[in-house]
Amino acid sequence: MSEMTQTWIILGATSSMARAFARKVADQGAVVLLAGRDMDDLNRSAEDMRLRGTDARAVRFDARDAESFAPIIAEADAVGGVINAAVFVGSMPPQEAIDADPSLIDGTVMDSFTGPARFLQALAPLLEARGAGTVVGVGSVAGDRGRIGNYVYGAAKAGFATYLSGLRNRLTRSGGHVVTVKPGFVDTAMTWDVEGMFLVASPDKVAGDLMRAVEKKKNVIYTPFFWRYIMLIIRHIPEFIFKKMSI
Repeated sequence: MSEMTQTWIILGATSSMARAFARKVADQGAVVLLAGRDMDDLNRSAEDMRLRGTDARAVRFDARDAESFAPIIAEADAVGGVINAAVFVGSMPPQEAIDADPSLIDGTVMDSFTGPARFLQALAPLLEARGAGTVVGVGSVAGDRGRIGNYVYGAAKAGFATYLSGLRNRLTRSGGHVVTVKPGFVDTAMTWDVEGMFLVASPDKVAGDLMRAVEKKKNVIYTPFFWRYIMLIIRHIPEFIFKKMSI
């Protein structure tokens, strides 16, 4: 492979946002490693992409199984060129389910924060050694302020956003870059049963915003863009008022 070959590791590649993003990087000629737990689904996606001329491969990734991390990194390393990663992993049990069974907190935090962070921590030295590479970390507007409806998930995504900020500070020194993405409501399986949804964006629209952020080396983006202003308002509601609200 050429030194200019771009490889994209897509963690959580069975999500609709990840599929849309994978198609966009494939259109630019990248090698795509589709990583997730549902290997049947991933193999079908990889085969479809290969039929369209993309070097696409299905690889097993489980945020709760650290032993699944090293083989993905090794395969990306073997391709050569520039290695990039996009993290779409996360889980969001209903808050009432977590209230009834606090043990669900562990899986939520591992899926949405600590598992992906541990993977990126193992990948970072390779990006530093090559002096290039982009990490796209998908968080959530839920991480901007704890709300009664999903504060455990929001706490996990807030932690992930802080981790990405530190990783950006680290990788910038060697020529890498990290984009933190904070989507609002997106039409995905995670949100299908959530009540009170509004201004729902399509996965393809979000993927387009991600690609532009990568190309322009943005640090933090909200998608769609207006969520930046919605969350600015929400963050500045005085606590004595906010704690009485159900938003």
